[in-house]
Amino acid sequence: MAAPELSTSPENAVADPIADHPPPSPQHQPSSFRTVRRFGMTGALLMAIGSLGAGALPVPNPLFGLRLLGLPSRNATVSIAVTYAGMGMVVLGWLWLGRLLKRDQNGGTPLPRGFITRTMTLWALPLFVAPPMFSKDVYSYLAQSAIAARGLDPYQLGPSDALGVDDPLTRSVPTVWRPTGAPYGPLFLFIGRGITALTGNDVVLGIFAHRVLALVGLAGIVWALPRLASRLDLDPRSALWLGVANPLVLFHLFSGVHNESLMLGLMLAGLEIGLAHSWLAGAVLITCAAGIKVPAALSLGFLGMDVARRRGDRLRDVAMVGATMTLVSSAVMAAIGYGTGLGFGWVYTLGTPTMIRSWVSVSTDLGVLGGQLGILAGMGDHTTSILALTMVLGGVVAATICLGLLLGTLRGRIDPVTGVGCGLGAVVLLSPTVHPWYLLWGAIPLAASYARIRYRRLAVAASAIVALVVPPTGADFAFRAYQLPMAIVAGTIILLVPLYVVRHRIPH
Repeated sequence: MAAPELSTSPENAVADPIADHPPPSPQHQPSSFRTVRRFGMTGALLMAIGSLGAGALPVPNPLFGLRLLGLPSRNATVSIAVTYAGMGMVVLGWLWLGRLLKRDQNGGTPLPRGFITRTMTLWALPLFVAPPMFSKDVYSYLAQSAIAARGLDPYQLGPSDALGVDDPLTRSVPTVWRPTGAPYGPLFLFIGRGITALTGNDVVLGIFAHRVLALVGLAGIVWALPRLASRLDLDPRSALWLGVANPLVLFHLFSGVHNESLMLGLMLAGLEIGLAHSWLAGAVLITCAAGIKVPAALSLGFLGMDVARRRGDRLRDVAMVGATMTLVSSAVMAAIGYGTGLGFGWVYTLGTPTMIRSWVSVSTDLGVLGGQLGILAGMGDHTTSILALTMVLGGVVAATICLGLLLGTLRGRIDPVTGVGCGLGAVVLLSPTVHPWYLLWGAIPLAASYARIRYRRLAVAASAIVALVVPPTGADFAFRAYQLPMAIVAGTIILLVPLYVVRHRIPH
């Protein structure tokens, strides 16, 4: 069934979309409200404590030798178990928060005003001061920014070549990424260059600076997402719950310090401004988002198609809007490239992430499967060649899907928010490399779309499961395969204790 057209009435545009029902007085608030908030907060505290030994710690570990703070790092298995128990508590707290919201929507006890935003903030506080978890990408950010700060080309030189293998910023970068150029846009490295000027070679201060940058991106998402949902007459609180309070966001964009936060914040803010006010201003913001990571540029097409639809959806409307948007976007990207002095070398490093094989990628899985079948058939190992073929096919299929979505947006069958979410989702799932935080490219926009209603249970289940898949260390367990299962079992046992304590106050 075709989605209804966007509502442009003033009451649905920007009129305080985060406002909830009038809050009940504190003495009449159910104990389940406090239970959910405190349960998730306790989980976040456990994660922060466990991260001192199980996080993606820098090399050398600055906590080594400290009497109390250095204790978790002496027993990694215990630390991972504590962290996994905390992860489980945060995920369960998020699911219970969704129950409270659904109960409110069905006429039950209303949630206090701003309850979701405040709860999300409280859960994030312990992780702000904790070491990074789930990924070591922030160390690559620091090293590549330092290369740019020294006047060298971060797209031509990797950390080991530009800084040296013994440099404090290089030592924390995973070995596979030390000789590679940066795959990020010039705007991100320009901001990183400013961080380097403030923090120098201090890895800990650099991590905090990048976490503040992630907060800026999250603020953009919190501002834009409920407004985009309100434009479609959807509950903005549901968009916040699924798109921002989501454990994947807390674990990977915030704790993991990924630049997807800034990319998505700029992209969604540009989309909202482009739909509600000026599409040219929106195009500028979206182009800046592409200056962080290139996939954000896809949303320019959906914004442009929506503008052309409102002008009459004729071919000349598409051509005029497309030409104008291309001119504006090219001018902004040229200004970023030449203004930062970093140029356009990022065009040649976009394939860097494909150096590793991702089991979540459909195209990679098909290529590996084809290679293994060839070996079993006695035809030799041609996995690399088959992977190259399946990756190209994956790109073609993704492009075809995006083209269909763009045409649907032009005809008014698909709203631009849904188009952006589905388009980026197709790009991610069919790309050669898929990480859990990549899934947020499509998942966060879809939280403010009609697709959220149709596929709510699938989105919730996928978020909860994927949030628990990636180990907090940000590294594999190839040489200690026994450690992770033991830690997960122990973490599950630890989790049973708080579950037993709150068993009578769990929202149903």
